[in-house]
Amino acid sequence: MDIQGTVDQIIVFTRENAAWAPPIMFALAFGESLAFISLLLPAWGALVALGALVGSSGISFWPVWIAAALGAALGDWLSYWIGCKLEYRVQHIWPLSRHPDLIPRGEAFVKKWGVAGIFIGRFFGPLRASVPLIAGIFEMPFWSFQLANFASAFVWAAVLLTLGDGVSRVLAAWPW
Repeated sequence: MDIQGTVDQIIVFTRENAAWAPPIMFALAFGESLAFISLLLPAWGALVALGALVGSSGISFWPVWIAAALGAALGDWLSYWIGCKLEYRVQHIWPLSRHPDLIPRGEAFVKKWGVAGIFIGRFFGPLRASVPLIAGIFEMPFWSFQLANFASAFVWAAVLLTLGDGVSRVLAAWPW
């Protein structure tokens, strides 16, 4: 099955089973933020699409937002921990071994931006997965990392949900 077909099934399931929206958002955001998984299954499109259901399907914003933010923060936390434990050996593990440019790019980014890079990196595709890993490799101070991690996760989740909601409102109002 293709990724679009899977996203469509997730959206239909969530529309029909609104109580599952928070756990689904948590799982997608966790996977999107986890170093290895996000390279295989980019989930941001599904997160935006599920954001379109908020409001239009009566799904409450707050539980979905909190679940998505916590999923993203815990995914980055695990990536940071993996970086701390495995250090540079991580670049030889699949699927990172298939993307040899990610670690050096993430390293340059973290060296340039420091803790602010954790916040900024959350909003840019491949950096979202590699920056926390690099922060762990370089042993960025734990609490500095976590502050930026959780703050950026809540902002990122709100942006994705708002983007999805905005797109759904524009499409609903469009004179087809």
